[in-house]
Amino acid sequence: MKWKKLLAVGATTVLAATTLAACGSNAAPKDQANFSSKDIIATMDQSLNTDIIGAQQLDNTEEGLYRYHGKTVEPAMATKVAKPTNGGLTYTIPLRKNAKWSNGDPVTAQNFVFGWQRTVDPKTKSQYAYIFEGVKNAKDITAGKKPVSSLGVQAKGKHTLVVTLEKPIPYFNKLVMNPVFFPQDKKVVQQAGKKYGTSSKYIVFNGPYQLKNWSSPNNSWTETKNPSYWNAKAVKTPKLNYQVVKDPTTAVNLAQSKKLDLAEISGDTAKQMKSNKEYYTQPQTSTYYFEMNEKKDPYFKNVKLRQAISMSIDRKQLTNKVLGGGNLPANSLIPQKMSYDPKTNQDFTKETEATAKANATYNPTKAKELWKQGLAETGQTGKKLNITLLGDDTAIAKQQDEFLQNELEKLPGVKVTLNNVPFKSRLSRSVSGDFDMVVTAWNADFPDPINFLTMFTNNASYNNGKWTNPQYDALLAKSMGEDANKPAARWNDMVQAQNILNKEQAIVPLYQSAQAYLKSSRLQHLDYGPSGEYNNVSLQLKK
Repeated sequence: MKWKKLLAVGATTVLAATTLAACGSNAAPKDQANFSSKDIIATMDQSLNTDIIGAQQLDNTEEGLYRYHGKTVEPAMATKVAKPTNGGLTYTIPLRKNAKWSNGDPVTAQNFVFGWQRTVDPKTKSQYAYIFEGVKNAKDITAGKKPVSSLGVQAKGKHTLVVTLEKPIPYFNKLVMNPVFFPQDKKVVQQAGKKYGTSSKYIVFNGPYQLKNWSSPNNSWTETKNPSYWNAKAVKTPKLNYQVVKDPTTAVNLAQSKKLDLAEISGDTAKQMKSNKEYYTQPQTSTYYFEMNEKKDPYFKNVKLRQAISMSIDRKQLTNKVLGGGNLPANSLIPQKMSYDPKTNQDFTKETEATAKANATYNPTKAKELWKQGLAETGQTGKKLNITLLGDDTAIAKQQDEFLQNELEKLPGVKVTLNNVPFKSRLSRSVSGDFDMVVTAWNADFPDPINFLTMFTNNASYNNGKWTNPQYDALLAKSMGEDANKPAARWNDMVQAQNILNKEQAIVPLYQSAQAYLKSSRLQHLDYGPSGEYNNVSLQLKK
């Protein structure tokens, strides 16, 4: 996922007193759930949203073809979870005939066609147009080589959507739960023009809730039950209130005074609240890791040196003592609780655990041995290695990198210099190869291992370290080619690929990010799915 999506929840500043006053002096009414948010909603335009705050609000107020209930993909605007035909290239998806937008317009197949075409249209300038690649002609359309009308999506009458792919996409049904694939009411979009998605009066809703009296600069917003929603009877909580709270101490105070039911906390505040009975953590589908620049510093091509770097990091101390907030030590690129074996339903990380533990467990003695061996193999024995570690310039990133610096300098002859720069500078320097080592992250666009694994194939745009392995590339090509329509075989291809990544420590996994909360016992059935958002249809309030 685009880095911006992770960055959007990273800031911590003090909330203005005028905003706090809006919370009132008494505990919230019993018929509404109250959540904190670390930032405002940037946009409610399905084609333009790039961050997880917007994604959650779109999931609350809009609805695509399917919706997660726990780990299960269930029909939403579709009446059933479609199975592909034509060798995995065609999806014929029946839609609900009783679905309506909040303005009374029917939700039709043409709404999906319009929304998808609008997103891939170069004029829209959607940062997520690339995610449509694999749908027929999508890549050529975004490149300006083919007309928008040639996209492989058609309305067959009002209530049947037909999608044509260029190649099988085994995770297609998970992919289309991303809000960028949600329908859009053409009439409303065109009438609003550039104002679409900027204010509740320029949006219509087909999901469980509808935004009320909101515009994009607002520090608070309310969502009320949408009576036009096809499954309105399943929505048990009449109102959701969101309040921007950037300071974790303020979030704690609001939670303890019963003005927040779910308060996001982080850093030292999260560490201090760990013993509180309302403390709760939710793993995110994102992993932080080291990349080592094998092109700039060829000695990083040595497997033993990379393994030594990985074994020199005490991830438990990093997550518990430095970061806090419920972050989890990671010895694998793929996040926990995201993807499951289609045959056994076992977590992907469990099936690759042996190679992960063998090569990414804290072992400073073995790390030094491997480091010395690697130096000898690369002709670096006796030389002092001066390594610059590139990272972000936020307070927590600086603390994190100081810890990593200290760990790495325990390796013989290593001197680490920190270079903490603004996010945009870190990103541009990563892409241009202007780094020795860099701490970076990836957050899932969709909950499938392939979304992470393909980043490290040869010449992949996000493979900034330039690691390469022909066997790894072949396994992933097989998973997306001859095994694309064979779930068990495809899964095995990805497991083998991850094992190669683990053994070679092509990237050094550090931690899986998690969000710490104070969660009121009032909240029942808070359903966090593999896509990274809460399904608030299931939410109930304890009476």
